[in-house]
Amino acid sequence: MTTDPQTMSQAERRRWLLNALLAEDPEYAHLVVPAGPDDQQRLLRGLMNVRLPAPVGEDFLAVQDAYLGELTAERGVTSLDELTAAPHDPDLFCWQGDITTLRVDAIVNAANSKLLGCFVPNHRCIDNAIHSSAGVQLRAACAELMRAQGHDEPTGAAKITPGFNLPSRHVIHTVGPIVTGPLTDEHRELLASCYRSTLTLADESGLASIAFCCVSTGEFGFPNDAAAAIALGTIRDYKRRTGSALTVVLNVFTDLDLRLYSELLGGQHSL
Repeated sequence: MTTDPQTMSQAERRRWLLNALLAEDPEYAHLVVPAGPDDQQRLLRGLMNVRLPAPVGEDFLAVQDAYLGELTAERGVTSLDELTAAPHDPDLFCWQGDITTLRVDAIVNAANSKLLGCFVPNHRCIDNAIHSSAGVQLRAACAELMRAQGHDEPTGAAKITPGFNLPSRHVIHTVGPIVTGPLTDEHRELLASCYRSTLTLADESGLASIAFCCVSTGEFGFPNDAAAAIALGTIRDYKRRTGSALTVVLNVFTDLDLRLYSELLGGQHSL
C-alpha cells in the first residue's frame, strides 16, 4: 500500500477496508459497496463479524487501526476520573454507557464457549460490539488461546487478551450461564464464578482497574435483579477476602440495570 493510512480520510479508509475484505472471498463477488457511509459501515462491520481468524496483512491492520481509532474518538472516551464512586465503596463505580469507549485496564466481555466472538453480522450483543471495536486482531488472539487450550471455555472461567483498538488495555472474556427456565443454585454459582475468575485473573495480571458488563443478562437470559445482587455480592466478598485494591466499574447499558445497581449501592451512580 502506497497511501499512508494516517493521511487517508475515513471514507477512503472504509472503502479500502471494504475492498480488501470483499477480495478475500469469491462468494462476495456479487456484493456491491453501497454509496452511503452508514450502509458502508454496516457492511464493513458485518464482513468483519463473519471473518474467520485468518492471517491478515500489515497494510490491512494499519488502515483498520486508523479507521477504528477515529470511530472511537468520534464517540468519545470516558476515563475513571470522570466517574463518581459509590457512597460506601470508594473503589467501586456504576456507569451507564458504551463499554467499548471506557478507558480502564480491562473490560469484561460476556463471551460464548468458543471464545471467538459473535459471528452474526451487526448483532447487538456485547460480544459483537467489543470485537467490532477491537478489530480482527482480537478474534485471532482468542483463536490462539483456544487452540492452545484444546477445548471450549468452561462456564464460569475467564481468559485475558490485549484490547487492541479499544481504549482499554485488555479484554477479559468470561462465559456466563445460560438460563432458559427457572433460576437454579447452579446458575447462581456459575455466575458468581464468572466474577471471581475475572477478578482473580485481573489481580494475577497486575491490573489496577476493571469494568464488568452485566454478564449473562442479555442473550443468556439471567434475570437482571438476581444477576446484579450476585455480581455486587461476589465483588465485595472477593475484595474483602483477598484485600484486592482493584478499582471496579459496574457498566450498565439499560435503565433497568442502572436502577438495580443504584439501589444496591445506596442511590449513587454515574451517568
